[in-house]
Amino acid sequence: MIPMNAVFANQTSSASSSPDNLTHEYRFNNGLRLIVKEDHRAPTVAHMVWYKAGSMDEINGRTGVAHVLEHMMFKGTKKVKAGDFSRLVAAVGGRENAFTSQDYTAYFQQVEKSKLLDVIRLESDRMANLQFSDEEFQKEIQVVMEERRLRTDDNPSSLMYESLMATAFMESPYRHPIIGWMNDLENLKPGDARLWYQNWYAPNNAIVVISGDVNPQEVKQWVDETYGQLPSRELAERKPQLEPAQRGIKRVNIKAPADGAQITMGWKVPHLNPERMEEIEPYALELLAAVLDGYDNARLNRELVREKQVANSIDAGYDLISRGPQLFLIRASVAKDKTVTQLEAAIRASLQNIINQGISEAELKRIQVRLLAKQIYKRDSIFAQAMEIGSSEIAGVSWRQLDTIQNRMQSITPQQIQAVAKKYLQDEGLTLVTLDPQARSNSKAEPQKSNLRSH
Repeated sequence: MIPMNAVFANQTSSASSSPDNLTHEYRFNNGLRLIVKEDHRAPTVAHMVWYKAGSMDEINGRTGVAHVLEHMMFKGTKKVKAGDFSRLVAAVGGRENAFTSQDYTAYFQQVEKSKLLDVIRLESDRMANLQFSDEEFQKEIQVVMEERRLRTDDNPSSLMYESLMATAFMESPYRHPIIGWMNDLENLKPGDARLWYQNWYAPNNAIVVISGDVNPQEVKQWVDETYGQLPSRELAERKPQLEPAQRGIKRVNIKAPADGAQITMGWKVPHLNPERMEEIEPYALELLAAVLDGYDNARLNRELVREKQVANSIDAGYDLISRGPQLFLIRASVAKDKTVTQLEAAIRASLQNIINQGISEAELKRIQVRLLAKQIYKRDSIFAQAMEIGSSEIAGVSWRQLDTIQNRMQSITPQQIQAVAKKYLQDEGLTLVTLDPQARSNSKAEPQKSNLRSH
């Protein structure tokens, strides 16, 4: 524990800003970090609190507790009655919500700039003073279980993703669903949520990100007077849980109500290591995903949906930045009168073409320009700027490195993309899930990777 005189000290121990003086970082003596991104184009502000506590920090038997605690954070404090948090934010013309992922839990408000201090006070209060009754917990756990039924149990695509993760990973906690296994939810107790709050909800496990039309020194003072006065706590121990090497293809077949057959393929691949930013493979994998599914005429859609007509839809994905191990994903629905076997063969042929022939300079340049434009457009949004900073920082990637990532993306060559395709898109690291569709009632819920709370 940090000594009490340090915990409650009113001065920051460090401060720095970017060369363009628009992004500023402060670290307080209780371990809290504050990152302020100035954007004066509109009189609005996004205020976010990121806790380095997601489903990957859970233990067997208590999966889903991170997401359940997210729900309970709206149930009141010593000062704010249950349900009043959202009402108070709405009363100042703001909007708010929260979301849980494998890597973190985050809470946000968007308000007119003169109301920023109001939401800082509200959010800092529930960082230390959350309270909820056993009765409120029992009601909310029913809500979460119904959410699981809707978003996962009644959704074939989500069932496939859940099975993919549980099969692909043996040791990594990424194998557990963010929303939790139903049996664990049925057996969660109020004390489990309170223990999670005690273990992880502390200023020394949080990052406050504020973007918008603000004065950084004024914001620093407000945060110092609120969050800065909270005591740090000893955090729960984190175990490495490193994933062992996969030794061959894994196949799973699921029978579930659905309109048609589907296939999901996931290959073990590396993610960006903040300590080895110069390694090219993660950047090449990001570009490979864009080559396959980065725009309407990208390879998978053009070849398998429009030309060969073996898929109704298809997409590829890869997360460059994360705390845990990653998969390179391809997901597709089978076209009418085609089979899963035919679609799998067509996907493999498309990938093999890249492995054998590579991609052209012109194709890569088109992708790089699109990615750069997408990044520029994203930073037009005050909320997206805060999202980018917070999600990166939680994974250990500094906001100072974000432009470096984009620059490195622009320097990747066709040969490097061909090399990662050849190295990683092999059966030794592949997990493949197929859906055998059964008759069902009409249900069109979309799959969810993280559970965004609407309250």
